[in-house]
Amino acid sequence: MKEFLQWTTLAVCAAATLARIPSALRGTNRSLFFIFLLATAAGVLSLEVFYFPIDRALGGVNVASLLLRLIVFAAIHLVALRVSRAFGARDAARLISGRIGLGVLGLFSAALVMLFVLMDVSPSSPGMADTGGRSGRNAALLPYYWATARGYPTYVSLALLPSLARTLGSRLPPLVRTGAGLMAAGAVATTAGFLLEFAAPAFALERVVVNNGAVLFFVSGLVMVWLARVRAPRMGGLGTSSTER
Repeated sequence: MKEFLQWTTLAVCAAATLARIPSALRGTNRSLFFIFLLATAAGVLSLEVFYFPIDRALGGVNVASLLLRLIVFAAIHLVALRVSRAFGARDAARLISGRIGLGVLGLFSAALVMLFVLMDVSPSSPGMADTGGRSGRNAALLPYYWATARGYPTYVSLALLPSLARTLGSRLPPLVRTGAGLMAAGAVATTAGFLLEFAAPAFALERVVVNNGAVLFFVSGLVMVWLARVRAPRMGGLGTSSTER
């Protein structure tokens, strides 16, 4: 079940990336291409079959895990920038790309790197599953590492949620509102994934389902808005800049 969800997420992200290559080569909407590319890279690193050889190439000390979390930070930040600008959400934009937002991004990134450095993180272990049992210090620090890894996406999701909810009740085209609804579901799932980090180990499968669901919701939502942009010339425009460069 876990691998099926991970492979499904990777396939959807990779398909979206490939579909955006022609436009990216023309210089159109490149930020959307990079969002899908980052999501695909995160999907690759989440699978054991790719994680082990990549991490061994990086020294075999779980640097691939840290890289995965930083890629997620970058992807969710780019998503948030596009969504906040697209729907004119100045409040969300300040919380994401203003001084506060950039400060939060820097704080979470620095904390994640610091916690990683403080732990004994070798040898390679997908999801750092074996790291906690290596020492008492690892066991104490690992929950903070995961809380930090989930913390920034949760912060961004909560910042975006009001603007996404407002879009649902707007007069924008149905595809745009559908995309906003899917991304709102992704924001809720991201927040739920953060809360599940504090749940018992028995909820491991639920964490996988929710976290992969969040990625699929966000990617699907962006695809819906992109499709709305494709249809816009035939419908007299979207009334939103959500898919412009």
